[in-house]
Order: sequence, then C-alpha cells, then structure tokens
Amino acid sequence: MATATTYGARAHARAQEGSRTEAMPVVPAGAWPAPPCEAGHLVWAETVAAGNYTHKVLARGTELRLTDLRGDACAHLLLYAADRPWERLNVADTVKVQWNAYLGEGQLLLSDQGRVLASLVADTSGRHCTLCGTSTLVRNTQRYGDGTPQSASPAGRELFKLAAAKNGLEPRDLPPSLSFFQGVEVRDDGSLDFTGSAGPGGSVTLRAEQDVTVLLANVPHPADPRTEYVSTPLEVLAWRAAATAPGDPLWEATPEGRRAFLNTAEFLAARGIA
Repeated sequence: MATATTYGARAHARAQEGSRTEAMPVVPAGAWPAPPCEAGHLVWAETVAAGNYTHKVLARGTELRLTDLRGDACAHLLLYAADRPWERLNVADTVKVQWNAYLGEGQLLLSDQGRVLASLVADTSGRHCTLCGTSTLVRNTQRYGDGTPQSASPAGRELFKLAAAKNGLEPRDLPPSLSFFQGVEVRDDGSLDFTGSAGPGGSVTLRAEQDVTVLLANVPHPADPRTEYVSTPLEVLAWRAAATAPGDPLWEATPEGRRAFLNTAEFLAARGIA
C-alpha cells in the first residue's frame, strides 16, 4: 500500500487496526486470549519486547503477574506510591527489615517509610536479585557498544528514565531497582555468583498493597556474563483482586512484616482509604 500521500498513509495506518504482534499491549485488557481470571477483571495485558519498557498505575489490591516466556527475560522493577512519588521502593530496607536478600513468595516490597508497596504472593522462578540494580549507559556502551534507548542494546536505567518521564518523574527520582528471573547469590567471600534463569515459563505474582506506579524494564541483568545482549519477551498481566488483610498468613508471617502492614493500614485509614 502506497504511503507517499497523506491519504495513502492514513489508509495504511487504518489497515493495521486489529492486528497483533508478539510484543504489544492489548486494549482492552480483557481481550487477552488466556486470562488468569475472568476476562472482565483484567486491567493490564501486555508483552514487553526484549530491550523495552512499560509502566502503569495500579489500584490497591491489584495483582500483577510477570512471566518469563522464553527463559531470558529480566524484569527490572521500580515502585512508587501513586499520588506521592517521594515514597518509593527502597530495596535496601526491603532486604534489611526482612533479614533476607533473596526474593521469593511471602516477601514484601517496602518503601522508605516502612510501609508495604507490594507483596510477593507467588513465585515459580526463584531466580531474582536485590543486589545489582539495572544496567547503565556507561556499562552497556562498554560491553555492547551502545546503551541508548533507541539502540540494539538499551540500558535499563535509560529505559527507566523514559518510563519515569511519562509519570512526571525525573532521573533523580530513580532509586536502585530489583529484578526478577535472573538470579544472583553471594559467595562466602562476599563476591557475587550469577545464577541465571530458571528457564522458560517462570512467573512471579505481586499484590499492590496501596495504589502504586509500576515501572518495568526488560533488559539483561548487569551481572550476566554473556558477551551478547541476550533478552527475550516478558508477559505482564494484572487483574482486580483484594489487598492483604489482617489474619491473612502473609500479614502474620513475621513480626517485621506485620509491623509494615500495620504502618500501611494506619496511613491508609487516616486518609479514609481503608
């Protein structure tokens, strides 16, 4: 179809309506072919291409499932309280308060205010990282020859800058991120051992414990020793559910977690939210 004229370009663009590619958002989300819940409850359905990013504001109680479709996705994640982005994911506190540097089912993602932004309610991968953050422009340029967002080897921080800008945030608002599906372990001597992926199909499910802004970058882990830029698509699905409540095993699992949930509940109650 000729696109040399405005009419031709318009006709070509309109002809694409309804087409599907491997990596794209699905609108409405309920049109996703195999939802994990009732189709009407899906609020986000997208496949993020290798070396790409996405973002969304999710309501309290929403469950978010990330899936490593082919075994080489790496989902770098940042979270912010949706209406007050100065409260954001604090990876150091997430590790320190829970006495655990290894993410898995039952762990909480904490803000720097001692509140729960999200809880990790399911995990079939077990290969995650709280220690290394994401890749940078300088490092990717050294390793792959380029790290800019439009290149064949974009850096995670550069993609986070784009996602942040679309939510009114600046580069200075980007704290250290955590990552799912590519693991790192600490050796006895304190050095890091890259353990890689658990293979295709691994997934994690997060539950938003307050309204949150989600930023995701799907890029290789900075500790990945492979010389090539290796990344594969990431599936993102979210659906309406309910926030964790008192009496839930997750709420009561540890004294530290219980206090974080109480801090969150007190704050939300004061605002008339819960």
